[in-house]
Amino acid sequence: MDWEFDDEGAVRALLAYVSDVTRALGLSGECSFVHSDGSRLGAYLALDGHLPGFADRDVALLWDEGRGWSVAVESDSSEPPFVLARLRGPVRPEPAAVARWVDGLRLVHDGRELLTAS
Repeated sequence: MDWEFDDEGAVRALLAYVSDVTRALGLSGECSFVHSDGSRLGAYLALDGHLPGFADRDVALLWDEGRGWSVAVESDSSEPPFVLARLRGPVRPEPAAVARWVDGLRLVHDGRELLTAS
């Protein structure tokens, strides 16, 4: 997991949180990063599988310090991911709650439901 930072303490705390979420999802974290643009923190976490109805699109979890977690599909490298849904509740929910939410998305892998850790 890579990061860019201005406020090292805040980024380290977010990095630890995103690492906990990554583990709760049973992912390696190889396709994820934490970033700061100087005014806001954010995170990107690629998910395995595809959403039903979006078989040709990669899926990612996005985290924003003002809105928390959202699920998005990638269009192409020239456009930002398209947000489809947001996880309601606290901005930093427990990692297990994020994993349960992702499990409820019913990601598909090779025509089968993808099992995620919860």
